[in-house]
Amino acid sequence: MELFSKGAEANLYKTDGAIVKERVEKEYRIPELDETLRRQRTRREARYLKLAKDAGLDVPKVKSFDDKAYMLEIERIDGVLLKDVFEDEPEEEAGRHALDIGRFLKKLHAISLVHNDLTTSNMILSDGKVFMIDFGLAQHTRRTEDRAMDLVVFKKSLRATHPKRFEFIWGRVLEGYGADAETKSRVEKIEGRVRYAGA
Repeated sequence: MELFSKGAEANLYKTDGAIVKERVEKEYRIPELDETLRRQRTRREARYLKLAKDAGLDVPKVKSFDDKAYMLEIERIDGVLLKDVFEDEPEEEAGRHALDIGRFLKKLHAISLVHNDLTTSNMILSDGKVFMIDFGLAQHTRRTEDRAMDLVVFKKSLRATHPKRFEFIWGRVLEGYGADAETKSRVEKIEGRVRYAGA
């Protein structure tokens, strides 16, 4: 296997047609707790990716996982990070991709999943489709607050990463999501709390 990325939580390896994610030991944690957390998170990520795939969403297919070795093998999606092209691709294409992201998130939330780490660094553009990756922080929830927070995190990320096109992209995301008045209101309330806390 070829190591190509080292993260805070996991190392990523390339194999033929697959990516292997290995959750690494955290020496600052009690060993028993560390093992439990890595095992649970490996199992949970595999389960949530399968739920999303079964719902017809564009995510990598889970090939196998071993929660005792803290390893998850998933399909390798060949393409480019959306982060690297979103600012400069033709507006028509950027708008279409933003609409697709909104539709993706609507379907994801409809099956009671939130991603919790929505950034264009966790999206791969492949053959015209946007694939969502890295479900390591995903959560199963039916709370409107959690769904709205997923959108708030993404909105904040878009503003920081794609400032030139932020308003355009965010507008298309909301259009694709079909954000209703309740969702928009909850997003605004969360943003208001964040601004107040930072004042």
